[in-house]
Amino acid sequence: MAISKFPPFPDDIPTHPLLVVDYALLKVGDKEEIERLWGAATQLGFWYLKNHGLEEEANRMFDMGEETMRLPMDEKMKYEQGDDGMSFGYKAAGFNAVDASGVTDTVEFINIAKDDALAYPTPVRREYPSTVNARMSSTIQPFITKSVQINDTILAIFNQKLRLPEGSLAKKHRREEFSSSEARTTKNPAGYSNDRMAIGAHTDFGSLSFLHNRLGGLQVLPPGYEEWQYVKPIPGHAICNVGDALALFSGGILRSNIHRVVPPPGPQGHLERWSLVYFTRPGDSVLLRPLVDESAMIAAAVENADQLNTPVTAHEWFTRRIKNQRMKNRTGPETWQASRGTEGGRA
Repeated sequence: MAISKFPPFPDDIPTHPLLVVDYALLKVGDKEEIERLWGAATQLGFWYLKNHGLEEEANRMFDMGEETMRLPMDEKMKYEQGDDGMSFGYKAAGFNAVDASGVTDTVEFINIAKDDALAYPTPVRREYPSTVNARMSSTIQPFITKSVQINDTILAIFNQKLRLPEGSLAKKHRREEFSSSEARTTKNPAGYSNDRMAIGAHTDFGSLSFLHNRLGGLQVLPPGYEEWQYVKPIPGHAICNVGDALALFSGGILRSNIHRVVPPPGPQGHLERWSLVYFTRPGDSVLLRPLVDESAMIAAAVENADQLNTPVTAHEWFTRRIKNQRMKNRTGPETWQASRGTEGGRA
C-alpha cells in the first residue's frame, strides 16, 4: 500500500512529543542541533531524525520483508533463529513471551546480521531465505551500510559530549568485529485488540536503534508517567533511541527508555503493521560497564550507582536476553525476568 493511502493517525489519541533532530545539520556540526540531540538522548532517549536520506533504501527493505513473509511457513522455518540465543534469522509469531505471565507475541520478523550483509556473498554468521539472498547486494547491504554511517555519526557526537577520548565509542563498535548488529523487518497481522501486545515492554539490547514505520503502535513510558504514550509516525522521519549498552557505557547519562508495540490505533487498526529497524550493538567481546576510567563526567555520574557495573560481554548480555524471551525456554516468571535489561533496574 502506498504511504499516502494509509489512514491518518487518530487525532483524539494522546501522543508523546519527540524532539525532531536534523541529520543534515548534525553532519556539519551545527551546535544547536547537537544540543537538541543531546537533550533528547539524555532525557527521554527517543527522538525523530529527519533528512537521513534512507527513504528509498527503507522502502526496498519493506519490499524484501513482504517477499519473505509470503514464503511458505515450512520454508521460513528452515531459517528460524532457534532457542540458543541467536537473533539472526526468521522468528515466527508466538515464539517469544511479552510479559512475565507467558503471553506470547504476535509478530513475525526476519533479522539479518550486519556481518553477513557486509561480507556477502560469503556467509559468516548463518544462511537466509532465498528472498533475502536475492536482495542482499541491491537492498540490504546499502540499507545497512548507510544505517551504520548514520549511527556512527551519532556515536561520535555522544563520544564528544561524554568527554571521552576521541574514538572511544567507535572502538567498541568496530565493523571488523562480529557483533549482534542487525536489520529487522517485522510484520504484525491485523485483527488484534489494542490490549494485545505485539512486542512486550522492554529496553533495547544495544547502543542505538534506527526505526522506520508507517503506522502507529509504538508506545513509550516516559520518566514520571504511569500510562503508556503513543509515538506518532511522521512521514520521512525515522524514530531513534538509545539502548542499554550506551546507557551502561555512559553511566546512565544517556537514557535507555522502556517501550513496547501494540496494534495500530483507530482506523489504522485494520491494517498489517510493518516496521523496519537497524540495531547498532557493540562488538561481541566488549565489556558492558561504565567508562569511568576514560571520562571524569561518567565517573561522577556513577559514583553511587554500582548497579550499572555489569561484568559481562555484549555477546553474553545479548544472548541471555534473547534466549530467555523464547517460550521453549520458559520455566516461569523468572525466565522473563532473566530476559530484562536496564528497565528493571538491574544490569
